[in-house]
Amino acid sequence: MRSDLIFGALAHVANRYQLCQLASKATRKLHKPNTRLQDTTNDVLVRFRHSSPVAPGSKTSDRTSVQESRAA
Repeated sequence: MRSDLIFGALAHVANRYQLCQLASKATRKLHKPNTRLQDTTNDVLVRFRHSSPVAPGSKTSDRTSVQESRAA
């Protein structure tokens, strides 16, 4: 369920508003055409659950991962 993913992601993000803003930005960057937007959003929340999206230096690694995912 998505609520489980949200609570898992909140372990790394300060509040729900910030989580919403970060998730929407990441979903826009990672979404591939001809796929469901819901699946992309769930994938973003799973990524946030395992690593902090607001960690220092995460911008450079995010760009690299986005470029790698687009190339695939």
